[in-house]
Amino acid sequence: MLDEIRHAAARQRTARAVRRMKADCKRLLGEKGELGGMATATDLIERLDSLADEELEEFFDFLAQDLSPDPQSVLKLAQAYAEQPDAASLLALTQAAEPARQELFRRLNRMPGGTEAVLRLRRALLKRLKARPELQVIEADLLHLLTSWFNPGFLQKKRVDWNSPAQLLEKIIHHEAVHVVDGWEDLRRRLQPDRRCFAFFHPQLRDEPLIFVEVALLPEMPSSIAPLIDKASTPLPADRYRVAAFYSISNCEPGLRSVSLGNFLIKTVALQLQRELPRLRTFCTLSPIPGFASWLLSEPDLSLLPSTRKSALAELEAARERLRKLCKGDLSALQGPAVHEHMAKEDVAALELLCSAYLLGLSPTPAGDPVARFHLDNGARLERLNPRGDMSGKGLRQSFGMMVNYLYDLSKVEASHAKFRQGEVARSRAVGSPL
Repeated sequence: MLDEIRHAAARQRTARAVRRMKADCKRLLGEKGELGGMATATDLIERLDSLADEELEEFFDFLAQDLSPDPQSVLKLAQAYAEQPDAASLLALTQAAEPARQELFRRLNRMPGGTEAVLRLRRALLKRLKARPELQVIEADLLHLLTSWFNPGFLQKKRVDWNSPAQLLEKIIHHEAVHVVDGWEDLRRRLQPDRRCFAFFHPQLRDEPLIFVEVALLPEMPSSIAPLIDKASTPLPADRYRVAAFYSISNCEPGLRSVSLGNFLIKTVALQLQRELPRLRTFCTLSPIPGFASWLLSEPDLSLLPSTRKSALAELEAARERLRKLCKGDLSALQGPAVHEHMAKEDVAALELLCSAYLLGLSPTPAGDPVARFHLDNGARLERLNPRGDMSGKGLRQSFGMMVNYLYDLSKVEASHAKFRQGEVARSRAVGSPL
């Protein structure tokens, strides 16, 4: 009985909180002048952070249902535009078709703390989309607005170095998502003159890096990650810099998922380095292949790879069979270091062949490797495969130790991007096509 009373009281509190939020949202949307809505918007921003899960669920229902366009009004105006397609009827239609929640988000975004509040709201929404696909209408609006608000033209690119504020350096350590930073000495080495770190910042989130990229300045294209992140290594003199290798890119703000920032960051950093260091001739990555191991271990039907010829299929099947024999029937043994110590040259070639088939065949499809899709869609070229490129536990689990170089030829990125959008992967001769 007591539990029922507690639950009933909790439901009443939730209902009151959501009713107040709804009323304030409608009041804010009804304000004609910006100054009149400031207090309401500020109060909404504060209370958005305090909503419990149940209250958030109801608030999302309100956004999706009450703040969507009126179907009958849209239909009527669409028919009017079809009958008389002039500027006035088009304007009326577009105004009626825009969900009121977009204007609500805009008004919140104008207030101090509003941008952060909208990002937090989207983070909460993204966690619910799989279970509640009907909320996709809110996600579409938020992605549309955030893509505009976080346009690279509004962002500030800054170099992060050892003299940057300690709070920022701590965030770099915390958010590094590709190669874990092993304490302050590790970070210090990554910020030496032959290592660079650049981040994008937004004017409304001045102390919060949105995304950052780490670059190694080297004499030649790297084939292994270990030397790049060796905190005991000696910095190279500037006269040996010939290659800029992007070896890690990390998103810091989950609320900006699918908002394209990384491609602009890499290209602007490459252009800056090219101006500062004229001896640099090559811009490339040393990238993981996080989907390769799970793909091969799923026992894929290799005949389903796009454009697979019969001769190529036989070669791929033979490569897989060779690795099976090496692993005594269990390909997951490739995720441990022991088997790699005894791999013959032909075994390594078999692994490379299957990896190139995975990257060339699947990258243009939604099933492709996410890192490959990012760089190839960004206009990079598949340049070289690197067996034993990452023999860490993570590298072995994700890709059997394989890494890949993507080349950014700044004069050809647009052409390579166009080819990729047409289903073709730009590649060097060093990456033989098994398809």
